[in-house]
Amino acid sequence: MTKHNIRTSIGNIFVLLLVFVMLVPVIYMILMSFRTGEEIAADPLGMPSGLFLGNYINTLESMNYFRSVANSVGITLSVTVIVAFVGSLAAYPLARSTNAWGRAFIMLVALGLATPAFVTITPIYVIFRQVGLLDNYVGIILAFTALNLPLAVFFYVGFIGAIPRDLEEAAKLDNCTDFQVFWHVIRPLLGPATATLSLFVMLMVWNDFTYPLLLLTDPDKFTVMISVYRFVGNHNIEPDLLFPAAVLGSLPLLIIFVIFQRRIVSGVTAGAVK
Repeated sequence: MTKHNIRTSIGNIFVLLLVFVMLVPVIYMILMSFRTGEEIAADPLGMPSGLFLGNYINTLESMNYFRSVANSVGITLSVTVIVAFVGSLAAYPLARSTNAWGRAFIMLVALGLATPAFVTITPIYVIFRQVGLLDNYVGIILAFTALNLPLAVFFYVGFIGAIPRDLEEAAKLDNCTDFQVFWHVIRPLLGPATATLSLFVMLMVWNDFTYPLLLLTDPDKFTVMISVYRFVGNHNIEPDLLFPAAVLGSLPLLIIFVIFQRRIVSGVTAGAVK
């Protein structure tokens, strides 16, 4: 066996071990979801004696599951679409700008990426309270959109900057306006970048519970993560409800990734080739 094969084998083993370590909490969560609360209390690291589905039935009744999933799906998809459209539209002139103001604005956007999310919570809450956007779908969508726009603009600027200007000049020779150039020439080329960006935005919006916790008060408008968090009490935790709730909360996002995995992988690969 050559040194190259040995290094490759060691690298593969290391990757497999790393993946296993990352999957251990997920495997543990799934196994515990099929155990009763008494079994978990008696032996927290034990294996389930059988597939006890009563936990899932009780959890579905307690967390208003289907309504919270519908809320999360609607908010996540709305934010993803708005961020992709507005972010690409704002990034196009910035990527083509050659003056100092354009570069300064890009640096300002990059500064937004470095701002911790918790810093913006209080200003957003105060502003939304004044304009009546608390406990409102529009408010939570606007909050998540503002939180993710800096990433989208910065991401698209780098990608658009690699697109040859000759394509735009050819379109302008056909009397296309700037928006028509963006929509018919630039936008179709942003598919790989949009697929990659959408992955990050969806993960961030779906898994976040800080903003929904502060901006939403009506239980019928709660997202999945808020419904799961309700099983974590101040003094006690109900593991027989918490573990199934965590599994059910992650399931819709996993299904979306399974359905669109080819598009996501091809988008990431195409972006790397670009």
